[in-house]
Amino acid sequence: MRYAYAITAALLLGGTTLALTSHPTSVIAQTAQNEGMAAAAPRGAPVSFADMVQRLQPAVVNISTRQRVQVQNPFAGTPFGGLFGADDGQPQTRQAQSLGSGFIISADGYIVTNNHVVAPGAEGARVDSITVILPDRSEYAATLVGTDARSDLAVLKINAPRPLPFVKFGDSTKARVGDWVIAIGNPFGLGSTVTAGIISALHRSGLSGVERFIQTDASINQGNSGGPMFDMNGDVIGINSQILSPTGGNIGIGFAIPSEQAVPIIETLRKGQAVRRGYLGIQISQLSDDMAESLGLPRNRGEFVQAVEPGKGAEKAGIKAGDVIVKVNNVEVTPDETLSYIVAQLPVGSTVPIELIRNGRRMTVQAQIAERPSEDELAGNFGQDPDQAMPEPNAEVAKEATQQLLGLAVQPLTPGIARQLGLEANVRGVVIAAVDPSSDAAAKGLRRGDVVMQANGQPVTTEDALGQAAQAAKQSGRNAVLLQVTRRGVPPAFIAVRLRDQ
Repeated sequence: MRYAYAITAALLLGGTTLALTSHPTSVIAQTAQNEGMAAAAPRGAPVSFADMVQRLQPAVVNISTRQRVQVQNPFAGTPFGGLFGADDGQPQTRQAQSLGSGFIISADGYIVTNNHVVAPGAEGARVDSITVILPDRSEYAATLVGTDARSDLAVLKINAPRPLPFVKFGDSTKARVGDWVIAIGNPFGLGSTVTAGIISALHRSGLSGVERFIQTDASINQGNSGGPMFDMNGDVIGINSQILSPTGGNIGIGFAIPSEQAVPIIETLRKGQAVRRGYLGIQISQLSDDMAESLGLPRNRGEFVQAVEPGKGAEKAGIKAGDVIVKVNNVEVTPDETLSYIVAQLPVGSTVPIELIRNGRRMTVQAQIAERPSEDELAGNFGQDPDQAMPEPNAEVAKEATQQLLGLAVQPLTPGIARQLGLEANVRGVVIAAVDPSSDAAAKGLRRGDVVMQANGQPVTTEDALGQAAQAAKQSGRNAVLLQVTRRGVPPAFIAVRLRDQ
């Protein structure tokens, strides 16, 4: 919806008192404290951004959409129903708007913005029109050339009677934390607005892990979405996309899609093609400190395979749950170069080497890269059923849990218990009878009814086997044990549990 923001100017008037004296005084010349002052610019920054902004601003545009959305009349069936539309119980059609920013990338009118600027703003909504407004206030109807929801990018096209001012992309791989940047956009529909700041961080990961962002403290607010982030050469190194804010306003934490990630997607969309991303078919998790400790591996290197999807490239290559992938296509997996990001950039159908560690042994397999499915499909592949309640343990079993290195009291998983827990017939392991609430196992979410299938890569079918695995870890100087755990409706997951101090 379009919101109007009123700016109120308050004049604060104070009384002035003149003191008159009857005796003569000498006149003393005084100079204002800021007379003739010109502060030196920080090293590497211009005294003013004005010349740069004057050249860049004409290529930054305002984007608005008109949408139709169906809403249910909340007063239908009441005495007030007729006052707020037809009182027939049917959904009513309302008009809505969205506002954002964009920038021209070619003289013939191709424009880049965020997908969420031009996408329907609610379920059941339909975008009727997209309008681009240039800084000289000329307006053009825009055609949607292509969108990619996962990267939040969209390409528009307008037809103008003259060549348009445009800007070019720069190389975001050369950006460094602390570099000056400028953001231009249309926050809150106020019109073209310029803010400046520095790059606060690089390689910030998004929710799906297949994208990453440049973080900046340059003010970015609602309506800045889709606008460009410029470096000091005047090149676009980012596309302003998101803010982190508890209030919806700027708090100095904004995110931009880096040009290195955006340019290939934009070129694909300009050709009218769909964006395809690589996919291995695995469920992964970060290699936490506890996991690294339990496996005897260095920190911040590699990611852990929690599950493997049947029939996909990972399974065909021989990758198994419990493996730690450390390199893909000769690129090392780190917190900055995440596994999801590396794989997503690989060509669909290509075969690449994957280096992994299994039971302390390093090996390399060849895997074929498939096409990444939609997020809904991914959720179905590795979906989880709601948690199942379990009866409380008795006092004796609870006391036993407090005496174990892992804080777990377990018992053999019999066929009867497996049926009671709703587990598959092929599940093997020990079932947790009680968890010490002060243990790391409790903190990690383990509970009564969970089944421990492995400990440090070895099958566990008895209480003694689990205890021996914990004791062996302690004797070898490790402070954690890697457990493979499952419960009803949930794929087996690996959890590193720290040993208790005894």
